[in-house]
Amino acid sequence: MQPYSGLPTQQITNSWLTIGSFDGVHIGHQKLIADMVQGAHEQGCLAGVLTFVPHPAEVLRGIPDGFYLSTPEEKNMLLADLGVDFVISMPFTSEIAGWDAHRFLLAVTDAVKVKRLIVGEGFALGKGRAGTTQVLREAGSRFGYELQTVLPVTRDEEVCSSSLIRSILSLGDVEKASQFLGRPYSVVGKIIHGDGRGHQIGFPTANVQLSPRRLLPANGVYVCRVALTGEMYGAVTNIGVRPTFVDTPTAPVFEVHLLDYSGDLYGKDLTVSFVRRLREEKKFFSVNQLIEQIHQDILTARKVLA
Repeated sequence: MQPYSGLPTQQITNSWLTIGSFDGVHIGHQKLIADMVQGAHEQGCLAGVLTFVPHPAEVLRGIPDGFYLSTPEEKNMLLADLGVDFVISMPFTSEIAGWDAHRFLLAVTDAVKVKRLIVGEGFALGKGRAGTTQVLREAGSRFGYELQTVLPVTRDEEVCSSSLIRSILSLGDVEKASQFLGRPYSVVGKIIHGDGRGHQIGFPTANVQLSPRRLLPANGVYVCRVALTGEMYGAVTNIGVRPTFVDTPTAPVFEVHLLDYSGDLYGKDLTVSFVRRLREEKKFFSVNQLIEQIHQDILTARKVLA
């Protein structure tokens, strides 16, 4: 797969293209893109994706920390796995936000010779979202493409969308989120030094530094799988403020207790994939009560992972 940071200066020819944010590359995105790749390749065409960095919502209305389901790098890897031939990561600026649909299409089709443009049924682009699918279809004769719209993917009568997945994760329901993502929800981070409290109570944890822009599930304790230095480990992960030890609310801490691992972790990168939420974070009346609960969490995690 060929990645482009911005519109390519040398025109890409003979292509099918889809446009969107594709945050998380969920099952709806996967269906659209897989069908596009198959159709394009059957016709001897390239299959490409044009996406935006940052997410348009960040420029148009601002977003809080903890919004993104995937980083640009993760998104590109997921798109590559679907077989696309190129991905254009177009910087989304206030200037581009002011373009109308025809101005945007002119810039895109100068960079990519689009034979077929594929978008979701409710898609719109350009200032004020005035570039509806009807507008895009009518513009096809001018810009040389045929428009194809696709229906959204539903599961249990819910329409799959990135915003729905964010809402599900905010409730801690990582199992339901995985159904809409088509894979476990995962985050990538670097292990940093913590306060060593886990070692003190007999359960060493890795404090993980994550991008504040990445969305985390609701505070609580989770069963996870962790990819570390080419190996996979079971884990119990805590997201929260550690109320048993801290009376004053602080920023949430992301701590991972790896099962059956020993060795130095500091400075290493790891990928944490959420399997199931075990419980909410709670304050215990004593450290011994906390230790007893952690023992139970680990036993349950082993059963889940088995």
